[in-house]
Order: sequence, then structure tokens, then C-alpha cells
Amino acid sequence: MTDIHHLTPQDVPLLEALLDTFGEAFNDRETYTARRPSAQYLRRLLDGDAFIALAALKDGVVVGGIAAYELRKFEQERSEIYIYDLAVADGHRRQGIATAMIGKLQEIAAARGAWVIFVQADTAVEDAPAIALYTRLGVREEVLHFDIPVPGGRHAG
Repeated sequence: MTDIHHLTPQDVPLLEALLDTFGEAFNDRETYTARRPSAQYLRRLLDGDAFIALAALKDGVVVGGIAAYELRKFEQERSEIYIYDLAVADGHRRQGIATAMIGKLQEIAAARGAWVIFVQADTAVEDAPAIALYTRLGVREEVLHFDIPVPGGRHAG
């Protein structure tokens, strides 16, 4: 049985384990583990009202998770939830864990009065399972994504 846990400031070790899970699932350990934030930073992040972290636990071990952000809108009194990262560890896929995590996020979004949950997926072949999941759960929109450089940021030249 998988337990979907909404992380709180007391769950920094679970968030750190989730970072490891993301690094392995995305084959990008460098991004998720090389410059890990301090426990104090992670605690503040979990204590804020804009960040939402969910961990899927099997026998106390993190096997998946969601990192999401609540974006408050300015044109109306409502918000949207953006799924920034969603991953399930290799040996635990195709067991309904991602669907269960999104279901839990839907409950959280409803409790916060959010208007919609949205996520983006790459059109690369390796994202086909994610695209199939999101298509089953939501309405597909064709959009373009642009990275605008920030001086000193990742795309600064």
C-alpha cells in the first residue's frame, strides 16, 4: 500500500529523499543533489504557502513525489496549482501512484480554492507515459515554452 503524504516543515528528511528520487527518475542527479539547499531553507519552503510537496511512501521509503507551486492570480481572487516536478521511481511505476498523488493534489487545490492544476510535459519519447497520464486526467492544450535568460542565471551568456 502506498501512502501519499503532504510534507510539512517537520518532513525535511522526506523532502531530501524526494530530491534523490527526482534525481534518479529524471536521470539528473546533478540538479537534484549537487547543491542541495540547507535544512533551514527546505523547512522555510515547506512552511510557506506557495510550495506544495507530496511524497509517495511504501514501507516508509519515498518512491515518488510531486513538487508544485500555488500561483495566486491578480485578475481574480483565485489561484492555480502548477506541478513543477512529478516522478515515480522505476520499480514502482504503472501502479497508480502518480494518479493517487494527483488525486491528493486535487484535494489540496480544492481546499485552497484553486481554479485549476496545470503541468507541462516534453514531447520527447521518454515523456510518453506522462503525456498519456495527463491526457487521461485533464484537457490537453498545445503551448510553447520559452526560457527567458536572467542575468547571472542558467542561460546568461
